[in-house]
Amino acid sequence: MTERVLQQRQAIDTEIRRLAAEILAGAEPPALIGIRTHGVTVAKRLADAIEAAGRPRPELGAIDITLYRDDLAGRALPQVHGSEIAFDIEGRRVVLVDDVLFTGRTVRAALTELADYGRPRRIELCVLVDRGHREVPICADYTGFRVETSPEQRITVRLSDPASDTDAVVLVERKA
Repeated sequence: MTERVLQQRQAIDTEIRRLAAEILAGAEPPALIGIRTHGVTVAKRLADAIEAAGRPRPELGAIDITLYRDDLAGRALPQVHGSEIAFDIEGRRVVLVDDVLFTGRTVRAALTELADYGRPRRIELCVLVDRGHREVPICADYTGFRVETSPEQRITVRLSDPASDTDAVVLVERKA
């Protein structure tokens, strides 16, 4: 496999600040819910950026879509990490957050699970990377990077602790 770094820490930080500003442009304060696992990290970074902009820190939650996936048949026993939404989403503006938007199936599963927690007034989607190739009609309201890929390629988002400088958006290709 070969890897090519497409974006590094500084560009990722810039995009997260820009995404936070776009989210803040909405009339109502958002609740951020990250899709496990990397969407949770992106949601925390967005909350940090919103707070750094002088606005109140949004409520944060995490959603684990493992049991809501449509491809569980024939897979090994899935690892469930659990969802953590410790606030009422009823009638609220909720921003679902993920690292990479690909087929849309993860987001579809997240929307299905979110309905178990209540009925938000509005649900928006924020992704750090949109790589195309949708299989369901889902698009992001807020997008960081758009990357042209083939279905065989993969995008990996590496997000580390804030003190580290190893954040990257990486294109992974199998050698022919």
